[in-house]
Amino acid sequence: MTKSEYENLLKRIQDKIGNVQKESESRFELPVVDVMWEGQKTFLRNFSDFPKVLRRDPDKVLQYLSKEFAVPAERIGDQAMFIGKRAPDDFTRLFQIYVKDYLECPTCKSPDTKIVKENRISFLICEACGAKSTLKGKYA
Repeated sequence: MTKSEYENLLKRIQDKIGNVQKESESRFELPVVDVMWEGQKTFLRNFSDFPKVLRRDPDKVLQYLSKEFAVPAERIGDQAMFIGKRAPDDFTRLFQIYVKDYLECPTCKSPDTKIVKENRISFLICEACGAKSTLKGKYA
């Protein structure tokens, strides 16, 4: 096999792998952040959509946002209320970090994970590849 044949085969494999990865990333999408301001309060009007999509406890997700913003927060029906004004981009950025830290499998990057607690240690278990990894932080 010549060098050019080898490089052509390698390129074909890279193209196929690249396409598979793009498909799996587009399958999981976060909802668009819907924010409303009232005085010095920020309401995340579609808060309840996020825990459903993430398949996580709404209280833990709210606790995470509250601690990251360093402000008190509370749930009001399907909304979440935060003290102070927050831009929609701030919420989007925090949800992306949450997905990376508490949802995505570190091995295969699949969003299909669940959290299991064993002896006060939280583990992220991937339902796609079966990997089990420890979680740092208390928002699991």
